Amino acid sequence: MTRLVAGVDSSTQSTKVVVCDAATGEVVRQGRAAHPDGTEVDPMRWWDAWCEATRGGLLDGVEAIAVGGQQHGMVATDESGEVVRDALLWNDTRSAPQARALVEELGGPQAWVDSAGSVPTASFTVTKLRWLAEHEPEHAARTARVELPHDWLTGRMLEGGEPVAPAVTDRGEASGTGYYSPASGEYLPDLLRRSLGHMPELPRVLGPGEAAGRTPDGLLVGAGTGDNMAAGLGLGLEPGDVVVSLGTSGTVFARHDRAVADPSGDIAGFADAEGGFLPLVCTLNAARVLVATAQLLGVDLAELAELAGRAEPGSGGLTLLPFLDGERTPNLPTATGTLGGLTRAAMTREGMARAAHEGMLCNLAEGVDRIREAGIEARRVLLIGGASASPLVPQITADLIGLPVVVPVAGEYVALGAARQAAWVLDGGEAPPTWSVRHDVTREPDGSAAHAHAEVRERYTELLRTRHPELGEVAAGAQAL
Repeated sequence: MTRLVAGVDSSTQSTKVVVCDAATGEVVRQGRAAHPDGTEVDPMRWWDAWCEATRGGLLDGVEAIAVGGQQHGMVATDESGEVVRDALLWNDTRSAPQARALVEELGGPQAWVDSAGSVPTASFTVTKLRWLAEHEPEHAARTARVELPHDWLTGRMLEGGEPVAPAVTDRGEASGTGYYSPASGEYLPDLLRRSLGHMPELPRVLGPGEAAGRTPDGLLVGAGTGDNMAAGLGLGLEPGDVVVSLGTSGTVFARHDRAVADPSGDIAGFADAEGGFLPLVCTLNAARVLVATAQLLGVDLAELAELAGRAEPGSGGLTLLPFLDGERTPNLPTATGTLGGLTRAAMTREGMARAAHEGMLCNLAEGVDRIREAGIEARRVLLIGGASASPLVPQITADLIGLPVVVPVAGEYVALGAARQAAWVLDGGEAPPTWSVRHDVTREPDGSAAHAHAEVRERYTELLRTRHPELGEVAAGAQAL
């Protein structure tokens, strides 16, 4: 008899739910509902989306479920479990000054990676709590509990939608807060007090494969995890696999058997969902760069790719720094985009379209470089996210990174990873079940154009250095420490 499990992806933009065969991972049905746009939101909108996505009997026959959620978001609740203010999401950059102040107060980047595994940026929960204490002290004083989006949604499921004390989280999700050590597996109360001003209640950290409890209807609930950790679980990462994800944000990550501590701040030293580690580079700007360029040129995404395909590598000399929404890596939260190399010859629709693709992917290629420099093996790139469906993006990715690129068959890999965790919990085994992942596209680097693509990377690096010389000063300071 087929046993069913479900996985949830509660992301920035929507809630996706997949129901899978627990033995094979085959998706048998799925649901979806949108979230409000913006960088802060009432968490009840996530619960509303969950209810909408699962209506109509979507979970009939399901025995276990787990949640993968957007990382870092700050959900502050009071003693009764009521939300104190709208949640601040990972892509809200208002706490950038607080991030800088916290790094300085603790003694610099090295002190942070020694304690928490990462140098906090505006994305991290610890910086958002400092912002709350400084700008909304009345809300900070009311904050008795702090949760992340996946923690909050899991707790609601366990209590049938009622507000509850933060129940559980996992080490992958906790490792993105800035007040948890992925190396030791412990919270860091001194850092949390330094941020918020007092010590709130925190979720209990469950181990890999450990159950969180059951819903009032008897559904077994897994610990859940962060979205990137869930995606890694859904992809079944092997040594040498590096994931490049092109969604709202861009991420580069790989599984590793040791904690990675990067004082430059480029690599976040996260934990994964299987007991190991998930060093990760994150950018704020990915697929939306293509969307914005398509709107500027008055075309859809397919036409944008067609235009870009007509241009030669290098876009006629155009180079785009794609920091349209500020940037997390490199750490430039107030930056704007820069288009360099403008000439009358280069100012064509084709050149603009190609520059958008190359600029977005150069920033992610820099992330792959950082992963390799940390001693992590990179044999191939697994390309996922909405922009991976472009007919042009996989080849440009292979050319700029210099590695084979594999595009898995389109799927909701965060939700699939959460479902795989649910199957793990249901089975009670020591490791998650083996689910196969089919591949749709494979691209090899174009050796005949290697020189042209090397020039694209060099121009990007030079424009970045010229436009943002402060990055060199930060890097020099981190190296000195």
